[in-house]
Amino acid sequence: MYKPIASRLISIVPVLFVVSIVVFSLLYLTPGDPAHVIAGPNATAADVEKIREALGLNDSFLVRYASWLGDIARLDFGNSIMNGTPVVELIAQRIEPTLSLMFLTIILAVVVAVPMGVLAAAKVNTIADRLVMLFAISAFSVPVFIIGYVLARYFALELRWFPVQGYAYLADGVLPWLRHLVLPSVALGLVYIALIARITRAAMLEVLSEDYIRTARAKGLRSKRILFLHALRNASNPIVTVIGVGVALLIGGAVVTESVFGIPGLGRLTIDAILRRDYPVIQGIMLLFSFVYVLVNLLIDICYVVLDPRIRY
Repeated sequence: MYKPIASRLISIVPVLFVVSIVVFSLLYLTPGDPAHVIAGPNATAADVEKIREALGLNDSFLVRYASWLGDIARLDFGNSIMNGTPVVELIAQRIEPTLSLMFLTIILAVVVAVPMGVLAAAKVNTIADRLVMLFAISAFSVPVFIIGYVLARYFALELRWFPVQGYAYLADGVLPWLRHLVLPSVALGLVYIALIARITRAAMLEVLSEDYIRTARAKGLRSKRILFLHALRNASNPIVTVIGVGVALLIGGAVVTESVFGIPGLGRLTIDAILRRDYPVIQGIMLLFSFVYVLVNLLIDICYVVLDPRIRY
């Protein structure tokens, strides 16, 4: 089992290299001049040119990319153009709210969606199955920000069960931390729950039609044992796949959710950096998100090997 895992670890190196080229190229080709942003509206052309020279903006693409890649290898993401704060420090200040939001959303989605999918497959073509499918279609159809505003309107402003906006750090206590994240996690997780539930239902229906499941029923095994011990284990690969793919949805959704609920995470930092054309911050966050996504996919591949030892890379 260790050989395929080592193979996958080695394979992420060229992937990260390509990701670094894409991230740098996207901002290199983006219209706009950071020197003008730093210099301000009253700066002369000479002032702007001095800033461009100091930042190395007059160098060629390869020179700038090689210099940037060397800094990244030393975990130096540069400084923010707007306030001079190191990008690593800015990311460290904002990463806890985003990771907390994504962690709770994934836990909520898996805990709710997998049993829903199993139930829908076990009760196929019944009212329970149709209710699960109706929920999945509805959750897919409503944007995250609308769900967020509706939840905030009823559960925060009217019932006052949860705070409307903001974030409480984990160091201030688990309960305040949890209360601030319940509504954002539900708003962000509904689409994810719908996606996992649909995939779980489809994978379970395929497995439940296999001969060994009929044999298990003929032997008189209990339904719960057949569903969760035999069928769900063999249907787990597609479910694990969609959980990994869904991380990309979470990263994109976190940007919107943090804006709706006023959470000072990486999503808010990304929006502020884009509005101010703070290129080092944008590059640092994009690279971090890309690395997390690659890492999650690596973990998914390792899960394949663990769940089904016949799989080889």
